[in-house]
Amino acid sequence: MARKLFGTDGIRGRTNVEPMTAETALKVAMAAATQFRRGDHRHRVVIGKDTRLSGYMLEPALAAGFIAMGLDVIMTSPLPTPAVAMLTRSLRADLGVMISASHNPYEDNGIKLFGPDGYKLSDAVEATIEAMVDENFTDRLAPASMLGRASRLDDASGRYIEYVKNTFPKRLTLDGLKIVVDCAHGAAYKVAPRVLAELGAEVVSIAVEPNGKNINDNCGAVAPQAMQEAVVLHGAHMGIALDGDADRLIVADEHGARIDGDQIMALVTREAADAGTLKGGGLVSTIMSNLGLERFLNRINLKLVRTPVGDRYVVEHMRANGFNVGGEQSGHIVLSDHSTTGDGLIAALQVLACVKQRGRPASEILNLFEPLPQLLRSVGYSGGRPLEHRSVIQCIADGEERLKGSGRLSVRKSGTEPVIRVMAEGEDETTVNEVVDRICGAIADFERALAAAE
Repeated sequence: MARKLFGTDGIRGRTNVEPMTAETALKVAMAAATQFRRGDHRHRVVIGKDTRLSGYMLEPALAAGFIAMGLDVIMTSPLPTPAVAMLTRSLRADLGVMISASHNPYEDNGIKLFGPDGYKLSDAVEATIEAMVDENFTDRLAPASMLGRASRLDDASGRYIEYVKNTFPKRLTLDGLKIVVDCAHGAAYKVAPRVLAELGAEVVSIAVEPNGKNINDNCGAVAPQAMQEAVVLHGAHMGIALDGDADRLIVADEHGARIDGDQIMALVTREAADAGTLKGGGLVSTIMSNLGLERFLNRINLKLVRTPVGDRYVVEHMRANGFNVGGEQSGHIVLSDHSTTGDGLIAALQVLACVKQRGRPASEILNLFEPLPQLLRSVGYSGGRPLEHRSVIQCIADGEERLKGSGRLSVRKSGTEPVIRVMAEGEDETTVNEVVDRICGAIADFERALAAAE
């Protein structure tokens, strides 16, 4: 059955447009409650959110659905996605919910679901929930005496702060380091600066004044330029940029140069291998990671295993095959010894620990390989099937032939936005650019022809 609600990272869409409406949120809560209401114990769900204005619409809708089904609801102030995963486990909850559209603009929002183990739900469980959303729940509603109760967890941020700090080496501090942290006016706007300051860093905080509409607006991991400039302006040792729900990380070195997730994963994987703590013999990442990363790992006798795009698929492979380091080029870094999902703050602390322990600048520590020329471009599409049109198929085939033996090509529909992402990499930058240009042009031509026909 084709999935209409769930994408690669939960449910996501434009606020007050299906499926991101209060009505659908209510139904999703009821369906999820049905799936996870097992046993005779008192059931509970943790609900967190980022700083989007629409979060205050979706939160009560979700809460009402869970309460009606007999689940107690524990709500938090704005907190990162990994904090919700952690609290779900810590509070022995049956389910965790994060209201966030991650790196998307404020007009969008989303619903991410976590099982009692703190991991994102599998495709199969999501499909089961989706199939139930339009059912009639009248006969499954809790009687008046068994309605759930709602409460707020006042110390949620404090619990998460201590959890994150405990992943940092015990005898180490950040004394002597000046760090710029860009919180994207998002979920980590309070906790991230506090974690760094409590570990001893001199902290320069930017994008920490959310107003409901400025999340990810020219700031954060998807737009780190402000963070990079602040590093240079303040003479900082490093910069950290988180996205709206703080599950991804982009870094800047002391010169303000951008460091992506591939370089971060290279460092963390090598350090774990040197310390004898690496499991699985390498790293799990996605088809988007640069070929330079794969070659670097091969040189030090480690492997790179690729999965489809989406940190959930990375985590699924890690769990099934015994890996403890994984992630994405975009900055989702999953360190399963510490967390069940991507955590930008925890990943940042691992990098900072290395900078501190080695006593060398970030520019030396975080440039472990030379990336191959790579270009990623997104093309909007209106719901047609451009990837099945002969002209697009031919362009893709031509591109694969041009890059054969020296690079890679990936053309896929986004699971979170109505765009097709075209990525090519290879030894020759001109060839890479031409391949992407041709495919994007063919897709755009298809869209224009489709619009004209309508």
